[in-house]
Amino acid sequence: MALIEHIAEAPASVIRLHERDDVVIARQPLPAGTEILPGVTLGGAVPAAHKIAVRALAEGELIRRYGQIIGRATRPIAAGDHVHVHNLNIGDLEGEAHERSYAGDYAIGSEVTPVERVPTPATFMGIRRADGRVATRNYIGILTSVNCSATVAHAIADHFRRDVHPEAMAPYPNVDGVVALTHGVGCAVAADGEALTMLRRTLAGYARHANFAAVLMIGLGCETNQIDALIESQRLEPGPRLHPFTIQQIGGTTRAIAEGIRHVESLLKEANQIEREPCPAEHLRLALQCGGSDGYSGITANPALGAAVDCLIAHGGSAVLAETPEIYGAEHLLTRRAITPAVAHKLIERIHWWEEFCRVRGASLDNNPSAGNKAGGLTTILEKSLGAVAKAGTTPLVEVLEYAEPMRERGLAFMDSPGFDPVSVTGQVASGCNLIAFTTGRGSAFGCAPVPSLKLATNSALWRHQTDDMDINCGALLDGEVDIDQLGERIFQRLLSLASGERSKSERHGYGQQEFVPWQIGVIT
Repeated sequence: MALIEHIAEAPASVIRLHERDDVVIARQPLPAGTEILPGVTLGGAVPAAHKIAVRALAEGELIRRYGQIIGRATRPIAAGDHVHVHNLNIGDLEGEAHERSYAGDYAIGSEVTPVERVPTPATFMGIRRADGRVATRNYIGILTSVNCSATVAHAIADHFRRDVHPEAMAPYPNVDGVVALTHGVGCAVAADGEALTMLRRTLAGYARHANFAAVLMIGLGCETNQIDALIESQRLEPGPRLHPFTIQQIGGTTRAIAEGIRHVESLLKEANQIEREPCPAEHLRLALQCGGSDGYSGITANPALGAAVDCLIAHGGSAVLAETPEIYGAEHLLTRRAITPAVAHKLIERIHWWEEFCRVRGASLDNNPSAGNKAGGLTTILEKSLGAVAKAGTTPLVEVLEYAEPMRERGLAFMDSPGFDPVSVTGQVASGCNLIAFTTGRGSAFGCAPVPSLKLATNSALWRHQTDDMDINCGALLDGEVDIDQLGERIFQRLLSLASGERSKSERHGYGQQEFVPWQIGVIT
C-alpha cells in the first residue's frame, strides 16, 4: 500500500494520500475560508493533521483514507468540512472485520514477494554470548516471581545505580547497568491457568535474553508462581547466568538484599569481560511500536520505519509487529503477505479472539484511539490501524506469535498483544527482540531495559518542541527535505549505531525499569 504517493501532488496546505480518498490531511492549522483544493473551501478552522472532506458525503456513507475504509459518516458532511469524531465513527463495521474483510477478500498470500537479499549484509558492533547469540546491550537483570519481592529487587538494583553510587560500577565500564524489572502479579491466580503460563513465558524470555549477562530471580516463597515450578515449566537452567532465591528461604528482607548485592558483585567482573565485535545484521530483531499517534503517523514515521524494516530484512534481520487491536480492520493487508494459509489463519484467529474478548466485557475495539490520538487527528481504530500496519514494510509475514512466545523464523513476524505500549513491548522483548523502534506524534516518553529504544517523531513541530526525547525527525518527509527511501535508510543506519552501543535519548534519561509490564490477562482472586 503506497501511503504517501500523492504528497507531492497536493497543494501546500493539505496532503492527499490516495486518489480514492474522501478526505485530505491538513499540513498545518488552517483557518476558516482556506481554499484547500479548487472549489473546496473550509467552513471552519481545522487543526494540523486532521481530516477535511473533499466531496459531499451522505449520512451512513463509507469514508476512505489511504484508499481504505475508515468508518461511516454519522451525519451529512459537506466538501470542506472538518471530518472527525463529531461526524465519523466505525458504526456497524465493528465486529464484522473478519466477515467483511474489505469486500470479503483476505486474499491470503496474494502479495507475497521474495525478499531480495543484499550481497554484502551490513554489520554492527555486537556482543557475542557463549551460546552464539548476539546482544546489543550488556546488563545484569533482577527479575521477580511476584509483586511481593519487588522492594527487595529494587533495593539491590539501587545499590548499583551510577547516579547514586558511582563507585559501585566504576570498575565495570562495559556493563550497562543493573536493573530490577518488577511487576504487580504472581499470586492469587489459577496455578494451571493461561494467566500464569503467560507470566512465566514472559519472565523466561527475559531470563534468557541475550542482553542480560546474568539474571537474579527473586521470589517471596509462598506465592502461586513458585520459582522452582517456573524454572521447570520454562526449561530454564539455574547456574552462573541464573541465580534464583526467595526472601523466606534466605531469612527475610535484609538478608535477601545482602544476598542479592553479594551475588551481583560476584557477577560484575565476568560481565565486564566483553568486547564488541563486528556481527552481521541477521542477529538484529527489531520490535515495532507506535504510541501517542497522530494524523501524521501513518504518513511519515510509520511508513519510513517500514522502509527501514524492508532494509533490515534484506540484510538478513527480523522485525516484530504487535498490538493486535491496532491492526484491527487492517489485518487484510497482512494476510495478503502471509507465507502460508496457516500463518494467515492464526492472525485471523487472534482477531476473532479480541472481538470476543471485548464483546463479553462490554468493551469496544474502537475505544482504542486514546484522547491524545484523537486530539492528533485520528478518529477510528480502522484509521489508526491502517497507519500502524505501515511500520511492517512490505516483506512476507513469516510467523504469528502468541504473547511473549520465542521467535523461530527470520523475517517479519506478528506478535499478539494489547495496544498498550509497555505491555506490548514487554512481550516483544520476551520474544527475543534486541532493538525497539517507537514512533510517536504526541511525544510519548518511553524506554525498555534491557533493550535500547529509538524514538521517531512524526512531525517537525514535535521534534522542535521535545527534541530531548526524540532521536529522528520524520517530519522531514513532509517538509520535503528527504524522500521515503532516504529516511528509511537513515533509520536503518541509526539502528545499526544503536545496536553498536550508541545510547538513545530514552536511555540517557534512564527510562526502562518501570516500563516492564507483563500482560495481566487473568482473574485475580
